[in-house]
Amino acid sequence: MSTALDNLSIECGKLLLESARTVTTAESCTGGWIAQCLTSVPGSSGWFETGFVTYSNAAKQRLLAVPSNFLEGDNAPGAVSDETVRAMAKGALDAAGADIAVATSGIAGPDGGSDKKPVGTVWIGWAWLDPSTEFLQTETAVFHFKGDRKSVREQTVSEALAGVVRVLKIA
Repeated sequence: MSTALDNLSIECGKLLLESARTVTTAESCTGGWIAQCLTSVPGSSGWFETGFVTYSNAAKQRLLAVPSNFLEGDNAPGAVSDETVRAMAKGALDAAGADIAVATSGIAGPDGGSDKKPVGTVWIGWAWLDPSTEFLQTETAVFHFKGDRKSVREQTVSEALAGVVRVLKIA
């Protein structure tokens, strides 16, 4: 793991511990890398709930309650979309009983891209319960990363962890 990912993971843990909150992950293109980074931090058992690696559409539906109409049909936004990562993050939050969730879905390559969604297209979603109101908040972002498969995945993990840090600082 890179020093940058180590530092982000440590910062996530520190902020989670200070706020007495827990995190969960819902990963597709990152294949558990975010969970691995977080659980590499000593003491992570105090703030890491669980991780879901939902690489297939069927797993996204079964484990995270992503609606089938997001994934199937001519008008579906698809697995790599705002709607899907938002649903993945909310589904992980609900399934794990955590306070914050981060979800990733993207096209890491080298194959699988299209004109509409080229290799390097990644959606990341975050969901959290606002501690003052207990209302669900969600946020998503799309990225267009450059590089090979490993680089796209590493950049995704970095942005996902940075987003968790940002959410912990604002919520």
